[in-house]
Amino acid sequence: MKPQSLLLGVLSASLVGSSTVVSLPVPTVAAEFSVEEQTTIDVYQIASPAVVTIKAGRGSGSGSIISADGLVLTNDHVVRDARNRRVQVMTSEGERYVGQVIATDRRNDLALVRLQTRDRLPTVRIADPDGIRVGQRVYAIGSPFGLSGTLTTGILSRIADNGDLQTDAAINPGNSGGPLLNSQGELIGVNKAILSPGRTGGNIGIGFATSATVARTFIAQNRSSRVAESPPETRQRSPESPPRLGVAIDRRFVVQSVERGSVADEIGLRAGDRLLGLNGRRLRRVEQLLAFLNTRPRSAILTVGRGRRVAHVRVNF
Repeated sequence: MKPQSLLLGVLSASLVGSSTVVSLPVPTVAAEFSVEEQTTIDVYQIASPAVVTIKAGRGSGSGSIISADGLVLTNDHVVRDARNRRVQVMTSEGERYVGQVIATDRRNDLALVRLQTRDRLPTVRIADPDGIRVGQRVYAIGSPFGLSGTLTTGILSRIADNGDLQTDAAINPGNSGGPLLNSQGELIGVNKAILSPGRTGGNIGIGFATSATVARTFIAQNRSSRVAESPPETRQRSPESPPRLGVAIDRRFVVQSVERGSVADEIGLRAGDRLLGLNGRRLRRVEQLLAFLNTRPRSAILTVGRGRRVAHVRVNF
């Protein structure tokens, strides 16, 4: 009998006639990854909590939270169709926020969005521009075709004369505005375009990103902005902001989303409701509502439609 068989036989014999249950420890085998795989995993774990999905009008894209108080860096073309400079933002955890576009740079395809929240949020660190080199490993995280939290990898293929970064990491519609990262999980660029010859529309391994060098300057110049559409003298003269409902609406005044904890949330508005009137007058243009809010009212009567029902709801600001 082989030694292993003898040992098993002795153990079996010793348990015969005994009611004692013997539990032998089962060794656990830790997952093993190559150095390259572990780096990729680490980058994703570091950066993905701070990568968001942005919806503006009918379009969508991605963005990076760059400050814990809710400042988001993205592309100008991602937010260009935003109505009243408002966008909807969803985090990797599924939290939803209303964001306001506070600055844009069409030339470099950059935009800043400030989330309307008091939450402290995870952030992506911006890399030192001196550490950006052709040949380094890069990682892109975003929401291609609405698939949030998607990771692709590649190398930094080229740095153009204007500083734009070229990469072979797969970038597709929906990745726009998301981060191009280094192996430390730091943002080295903002993904913005792909080269797609012909009418195929597919990715052929040539994507472009605005470099962190340009993004740093843009952020420094605009991060203190609060309301992009208001003239500076208005902000200085009246530091108190007008009251907000906390809803995103379309052209027909149909509610698209409701900000948690907002006035709209408190009165029970929800997606699909339609704002029909304000203080007894029919709402025809969004400007009506904005102009009213700019008077800093203490209360209002909203006429709201839900399905076939209509209700008049008092709102206290």
